[in-house]
Amino acid sequence: MTLRDKAVLVTGAGTGIGRAVAVRAAREGARVALLGRRRELLDQTAALIKGAAPDAPVLACASSLAEPDELDDAVGDVLDAFGRLDGLVNNAGIARFSPVETADPADLQLMFDVHVKGPVHLLRTCLPELRARRGSVVNVTSVGGALATPHRSFYGASKAAINHLTRSLAIELAPEVRVNAVLPGPVDTPIYDDLGLSDEATGKLREDLLARTPMGRFGQSDEVATWVCRLLDDESGWVTGVLLPVDGGRCA
Repeated sequence: MTLRDKAVLVTGAGTGIGRAVAVRAAREGARVALLGRRRELLDQTAALIKGAAPDAPVLACASSLAEPDELDDAVGDVLDAFGRLDGLVNNAGIARFSPVETADPADLQLMFDVHVKGPVHLLRTCLPELRARRGSVVNVTSVGGALATPHRSFYGASKAAINHLTRSLAIELAPEVRVNAVLPGPVDTPIYDDLGLSDEATGKLREDLLARTPMGRFGQSDEVATWVCRLLDDESGWVTGVLLPVDGGRCA
């Protein structure tokens, strides 16, 4: 299985799962466009790609999912650089956890902007090229959109929304474009540094997640990236509308 010569756009490519997907795709021969808010982190990912796959073309696009004009410009830059677009990975994410009575409604808006509104706009912008290439969309969502969990209702609602969109769009866009989702469980990424919680609360959250994970450990970004790349591959050409948990058994 290979992504040789395909052009893939990965959001949230500066850290964590997005970085792992970008590096894995490049190692498999893809031309990779990196999209994220922070240029310095995208440059770090690009350097890792050059170390792992020196001949892999890489493009860094510093853009915000909350800014439609920036997304349109980024897609234009990808097409100018690569001449095609075969795959879109909507991976960027943000988490804010709080009991509903103290949760900030602005956090709900932020998570829907990043997890739903931005990916929808990006998909619409990429759709003509994805249709022409019979391309693939992979949404990196979360088991939080499938499992009911107190104090994470806003986060779970935004992830449930993109899970539902995945299945609906898989039907709507078939057979030209495949749409799938990978639902990670607890994965060691920098997202735990920015939950809006105290260090003590974050520590307790991690303990709780570990206790509820049958495999007894946190996942690694590379373990998720493997499945994202498989769903981008033409060998998965009869797979669409799947919500695939990669979660250490959380959804079992």
